[in-house]
Amino acid sequence: MPSAFILVRRLLQAPLQRFHPLQPFNASTLTARPLPADLNFFHDDRQSPPIMRALLALEDGRIFEGESFGATVTCVGEICFNTSMTGYQEVLTDPSYRGQIVAMTYPLIGNYGTNATDQESSQPHVRGFVIEELSEAPSNWRAEESLDDYLRRWEIPGLQGVDTRALTRHLRTRGAMKACLTTEIASPEEAVRRAVDGEGVVGMDYVREVTTPNVFQWDPDDQLSRQWTLQTGDQAPQLPPVRHRIVAFDYGMKRNILRSLRQRGFGVTVVPATTTADEVLALNPDGVFLSNGPGDPEALSYAHESVRGLIGRKPIFGICLGHQVLGFAYGGRTFKLKFGHRGGNQPVKDLRSGKVAITAQNHGFAVDPESLPKEIEVTHINLNDGTVEGMRHKELPIFSVQYHPEAAPGPHDASYFFEQFAQLIDRQKL
Repeated sequence: MPSAFILVRRLLQAPLQRFHPLQPFNASTLTARPLPADLNFFHDDRQSPPIMRALLALEDGRIFEGESFGATVTCVGEICFNTSMTGYQEVLTDPSYRGQIVAMTYPLIGNYGTNATDQESSQPHVRGFVIEELSEAPSNWRAEESLDDYLRRWEIPGLQGVDTRALTRHLRTRGAMKACLTTEIASPEEAVRRAVDGEGVVGMDYVREVTTPNVFQWDPDDQLSRQWTLQTGDQAPQLPPVRHRIVAFDYGMKRNILRSLRQRGFGVTVVPATTTADEVLALNPDGVFLSNGPGDPEALSYAHESVRGLIGRKPIFGICLGHQVLGFAYGGRTFKLKFGHRGGNQPVKDLRSGKVAITAQNHGFAVDPESLPKEIEVTHINLNDGTVEGMRHKELPIFSVQYHPEAAPGPHDASYFFEQFAQLIDRQKL
């Protein structure tokens, strides 16, 4: 088939039937000229690749069938849904999704492709990806690879053509559960058995799989943390000087957290999740940050112990999983949410000011307020279900939130918490 350039050139060179500008137009005088065979847009000798079917089997027996994209393999994990309208690449590469199959509620996914800049970690962490419709022709000047090719390269299966509204309603009604996504198992009954026998999230320590193996300094040359803009790309104005040097526990930290901290004047030393309190204190940081991460917070006894040893010795700020680890360090506990909070439209109320923020969230557990000691104040709640979204120590410089101030993707309503952390450290230095 000729190229688009050749097609346009031949059409422009084709003889046209001319009409005098003042002569009345008579459609009956038009004569049809058939297009040459090689200009027939509707004729293509190439064979379309066969459609490969894929199966999503939930552990309760519900089956969803659709078309495969990405890798043609089998995976098992907890199935959850995300309500974000954009940011699918950030979702795919968020380490907090380790061990999970993610379904996007927004109907069209893949329309702007993927690129290396938007990744929140070095690789995708989801086990499978479920959408309603895949955009097969990404259109964006920053796109480097299609979503289909990206998932295939990372050997992650995708499923499209699914009624994600029905899937979401089912999960909201029945609760989070394990699922099997496969192109290899033809029997729905066998796929359900694989889901039932597979690993979920409860009791699982996925943090050890995603944490850094080594201590490192984040962006010592100030080349990775500049705020990206459409006008300047990654060549935004210079970053502020370092005001505070902190240690950040990597439980599965997103890159935009590190960028956000540096943009607020923090110099960050990242340490593995298994780092002890004594090892952190030996670094003599101005403060300690506890990151997001995957899995069940109750399974992280080593993290509880480390943070417990830092309480009262350093200012502490925790988000997401770090918020839950802090709850255990206080002596509290967590519980599993029915279907979790995942997306960029979660309303959170500040109980002290009465203000409501729309936040980005990704978690399946929550801190039990009844388990917290009396010196801990609940500061924020989720307006959808009343669960704890923030807490602080009444006497010590420690606070945490359940959601993501750095967004990526999502609204920036909560970005002020990074500056509050800096102010908290400033007061401790006086």
